[in-house]
Amino acid sequence: MKLATIRVGGGTRAVRVDAGAAVELGAADLVEVLRRPDWRAAAAAADGPAHPLDGLDYAPLVTAPEKIICVGHNYRDHIREMGRELPEHPTLFAKYSRSLIGAYDDIVLPAVSEAMDWEAELALVIGTEIRNADEDQARAAIAGYAVLNDVTARDWQYRTLQWLQGKTFEATTPLGPWLVTPDEAPATSGELRCELDGEVMQRTDLAGLLFTPVELVAYLSKIITLAPGDVIATGTPGGVGHARKPPRYLTDGTAVTTTIEGIGECRNVCRREKA
Repeated sequence: MKLATIRVGGGTRAVRVDAGAAVELGAADLVEVLRRPDWRAAAAAADGPAHPLDGLDYAPLVTAPEKIICVGHNYRDHIREMGRELPEHPTLFAKYSRSLIGAYDDIVLPAVSEAMDWEAELALVIGTEIRNADEDQARAAIAGYAVLNDVTARDWQYRTLQWLQGKTFEATTPLGPWLVTPDEAPATSGELRCELDGEVMQRTDLAGLLFTPVELVAYLSKIITLAPGDVIATGTPGGVGHARKPPRYLTDGTAVTTTIEGIGECRNVCRREKA
């Protein structure tokens, strides 16, 4: 099952994306859907107004999640290209919801940064409130998977030892286009790819994750209660621009395509913010 949030008539609506149409679920966005105890059955049975698939305006998959938790250094090749040792525990940082954009929206390159980098990632969305979960509970709490690009201002990220300031610039993070439930995409394998203007920058298999989605959910639930609609970005593989020699960054007009086999694709154009 594929679930999404689309823009309709000046607002947003949660939908089930079927083969021929997007069917409304009776909620403003996916977070509202996931807060229902019976969300899986309700979403599967929904028969609200339908929208043609052509021309759907995808909003961020979840418009106002309680938490966006991101994982750094979670592919061995990326850890090596950044000159670091394999971590014993997940490296964590956060984003805020204003950083999120839809699957086909423009990525805003902030006027104050000259080093905006791409980071293709698998994202997961929580569907059940959990705390101190074991791995079976963590697995059951994953509502599904989506595509994310953790576009990063490297010049701001490395101003200090803390990364937040480089990771959450407004309107920089595509998320979508839909959530694919684990029965259709378990996300244990499959190609993850990022292209700039058709040139492949990143390509790996999800099997290369150091900490798996289930392990991350269990780990994070030891720190804080995970709530329906929370987003966890699982990290990026090698091939980022900052590690290239010389470094390469996103520029005005660059088309960024982020694809995960069996899950979906985000297609975004970079637009320089006016100072």
